[in-house]
This record gives sequence, C-alpha cells and structure tokens, in this order.
Amino acid sequence: MSRALIAGLAAFSIGIAPAANAQNAAPPLGATEAAKADGKAFGREQAAAAQGAATTSPDANRIPGFSSTPGEARYFDDPARMERDAASQANGHSGYRAMRDSMDRRARFAPQDLDAVIARSDLINTDPLAFTSGMSVGGSQGRCIPLPPGSGSAARYMATCNVGYLASEETRSCAIPLDVAVETQTRYIYWCSEFGSGDQESCTRFDDAGCERTGFIEGPCLQWGDFGGPRFCAEPGNPISVMSCPTPVAGGELQNIVATRSLSTNRVDSRCASLASDTSCRQTTEVCTDNDPVTRIIDGVAVTQPCWAWERQYACAQYVEAQDCQTLDTTSGCALVGEECLSGEPCRTWERVYDCPVPDQPGSPNQFICDADVYCIDGSCETITREANDEFKDAVVALNAMDQARREFDPDSLSLFKGTRNTCSSKVFGVLNCCKGKGFPLLPGIQLLVSLGCSREEMLLHERDAQGLCAYVGTYCSDSFLGVCLTKKKTYCCFESKLSRILQEQGRKQLNKPWAKPKTEQCRGFTLDEFSRLDLSQIDFSEVYAEFTEAARLSGNASSTMCCLAAIR
Repeated sequence: MSRALIAGLAAFSIGIAPAANAQNAAPPLGATEAAKADGKAFGREQAAAAQGAATTSPDANRIPGFSSTPGEARYFDDPARMERDAASQANGHSGYRAMRDSMDRRARFAPQDLDAVIARSDLINTDPLAFTSGMSVGGSQGRCIPLPPGSGSAARYMATCNVGYLASEETRSCAIPLDVAVETQTRYIYWCSEFGSGDQESCTRFDDAGCERTGFIEGPCLQWGDFGGPRFCAEPGNPISVMSCPTPVAGGELQNIVATRSLSTNRVDSRCASLASDTSCRQTTEVCTDNDPVTRIIDGVAVTQPCWAWERQYACAQYVEAQDCQTLDTTSGCALVGEECLSGEPCRTWERVYDCPVPDQPGSPNQFICDADVYCIDGSCETITREANDEFKDAVVALNAMDQARREFDPDSLSLFKGTRNTCSSKVFGVLNCCKGKGFPLLPGIQLLVSLGCSREEMLLHERDAQGLCAYVGTYCSDSFLGVCLTKKKTYCCFESKLSRILQEQGRKQLNKPWAKPKTEQCRGFTLDEFSRLDLSQIDFSEVYAEFTEAARLSGNASSTMCCLAAIR
C-alpha cells in the first residue's frame, strides 16, 4: 500500500478535515491515481497467490497440521469401519460405561408378570363405581368392599416327576445234552526195517503213507556163535518197526488187520448260545438233569459218564416304559426347566424338574377397599384420602435383611446365611414319597408322611420346605436295579428364614456359584467378599412381599397402625 494512501487513511481516522465547506471537494488528482495503482497491484498479488495455491500441492507450510497420510484415510474405502471403531472404543469410555452399568442394573419384568400385576386393576376398571360408590357424609367412615382376588401367589417351588422304565427279571432256561459217539476204525499192520537191511523192506514207504509206529520187535541175528556150547546171537540185528496204517499200502507185506473203536463225548453248549449272547441276561445256575444210570451201552460199547444232560438258567431283564409326569404337564403355571439322568448306562431313568407356583392356601384373608372419609362444612364437602404406603414393604425387607445378616454371621468361618443339608427319599414310580413340600398342604402332608413310614427328619424337612425355608439342590439315585433307579434322594438346603433362602438362591446366580452335586452339597454360606458383590436391587423379594398386607392404608389411628405392623411381622 502506498505512503500517500496510508497518510490519507490516518488523517481520516483522527478526524483531520480542511474545513467544513470543503468536505465534498474532490481529492487531489495525484492521490487518486496513486490509490488506484496501489489497489490494482494488491489485487494482482492476491490473484497470483490464489492461483499458486490452487495449482500447488498442499504441505505443512501452507496448511497447519497438514499430513499426506492422515489416520482417517482408513475410512475412505471402508466407511462402515468408522462405526465399528466407535463401538469398540465406546466400552473404554467412562461415560459410556456408566450408562451401560445403569442399564444393566435396571430391573426388568416379563410381559406376563406385568399383566399379572395389573390384572386386578383391570378388573376394577371395568366397574369402578362398584368399588367406590356409596360414600357417607358428615365425617363418618364409608363402607368397605372386598377386592377381587390377586393374580396368584408369588411363591414357587420345584416339583419333580420321573420318566423311563420299570425293570423286572424273567427266568429263562436252556438244555445242554451230552453227545456221545462211538467210531470203528480199521488199521493195517506192517513190519519194516529202519535201515532197510535184511529181508525187511525200508520204513520210508510207510512213513510216506501216513502210517504210525506202534512198537518194535527184535530183528534177525546177524552173527551166530557157539564157543563150545549152545548157539547164540553174537550180534543183535537191526530193530523191526511195527507200522499201523489207515489204508493198505501197495507193495507192503500185510502182517495183520486190527479193528479199533474210539469214544468221543461233547457237551452241546450251542443250545444256549442265544441266551449267552443276550446282554440283558446273566447266567444264574447250571444243574445236572440226567445222571441215572451213569453207565450206558452206546453202539455196543459201555460208556460211563457222571452226567448225561444239564439245564442252564438265566435271569433276563425286562424293561417297560413308565412315567408319572401327567399331572405336572397339565398343571397351569408349571414350566419344565430341566431333565437329568438318575442312573444307568445307557440311561434308563430320568427326573424332570418343573418350576411351579405354590397353590393358594385355604384361609387367606380377604382384602378390602373402603370409601374415603368425607367432611362437609357449610355445604362444602371434602374427601380425605388415605394413600397406600407402597414403600413400606421395601423398608421392612431392608431392615429384616440387615437384622438377619447380623444374627446369621458366623465369626469362625466369616460367612453369612449358612444353611443345613437335608435329604428325603422317594420311590421312583412308587407310592412312598417322603419329599412332599411346598406344593402340598402342611398338616395333611405330615399325616400322610407318618402313615407311609417316613423318618422324623423327613417330616421336619417337609414342614420347613412347606414354610418356604428350603432351597432345592437336586436329586441322585440311592438304589438301582438292572440300570433302573428304584429309589432317589432329594437334597435341600434349609435356612433360618425365607429371606435367607431367597438371598442364597438368587445370589448364587449373580455370583456364578451354582450348587454342588446333590451328593456333596454342604450348604455353605456367603463369604464377606461374596456378599459385598451382591446387587440386592436385582433380587426379587416378591415372595416376601406377598406375606405383607398389600396396599396397607396407615391411618393416624394407633390401633390400626399396630394392627398392620403385627400382620407384617
């Protein structure tokens, strides 16, 4: 920019003017031309810079932070990668983790549970006036109308049944005779010389014919002497072999023909082959069935045997399909949760486990909704409502849990909520069942157990389980026959309170600490570390809530308040 232009601008900025009447006067001719020339030069300079920037590759000198290989270049050919990278990095972000943790801890309810909760409200909504009409005036108490029954009990229990086979044994037998055979054989007798000397022919011919040596005889004397006395053989001759041949030998000198008879005995065990190969059969006994007389004539030959025939007996298993799950299959609310083999390889007895609601017990108290108090003053009436305290049950459960933890703390093992192991027996597909619990009325159930001969410990287990104090662990077979379970034992862990049982059942799922095998489970409590890791907000205490008075209305009346507290205890 020219000095003249700068001077002009500076003069303008500080308010220098020649005179008031000279404001509209034209600037000097030299200054105008100089400004135009300076502006054109500046424009050409900027145009050249823009053209150079457009035709020159960018670099760090021209663009701050410029890079020819930016990290974002990996998204040019794969835009979807940006979303994947963002998802992978989100898990490490503290804000994202806080949001996800909050969502994971949030209580979730199944649609059917929500429907069950609002079922009573839906019924009241169909005719609300039937439950709210008829209020009195003048400050007197209104009438009370019984509410519809609730949507079932929150308490549930594990019910079991059996499928598989009934086993029995059938005795089968087979006869084993003695096969006796007498065979007559003809043998041809020849003599031969071992060395082919003298008048006897060589034994080689008879060896080739399959003959057998049966003895030797003295050969002819090779040299005789008398020495002034009787003649005697001074040198014995070669021995002569006696050969017994099955057929005549051509060219041989036949000495004799001998007929012999041979005896063979054989037990015919093949008569029992089918039973012996049957894997479901096992041999039990084998007895002689024919031993008189012991000596018998077979084809003219006297044969003596201690036994001539036997009978072999087998015990064979018989399997008939059986099951006793019809009742649980058709019981409303019961759901099959598992099936386990009790015994046998291959398995022949299974136990099915159902999660069932506890049937409504007789004598449950009715619940009422009462008209609110209405007070009228000078013709103006106002209804005093008494709202239900729906947070009271949560407070009671929390206080009870703290008190229960204090009372059940074991200082020796530093554990909480320890249980006791209990077992009961029942016959598979049988009448005797000493494991009746939650699903059966308490007093009639005990009377039934006594009549069936169950033990005192099993009666106590039935009573505690019916009160909701026991958690079902599992079942194992205690007696089997032919691979079929006859008697099974159920294992339970029983606790001091229903709250302790709920904490153990649901807390073990949170800690990924399942019950041990039914034969070995010892019902140990939670360690302090384990209990500190439990999220009690995720535990369903509805079974405990069900014992409280639902929609309790706490008024200022002390007797009414004490009544409700007594009901909760």
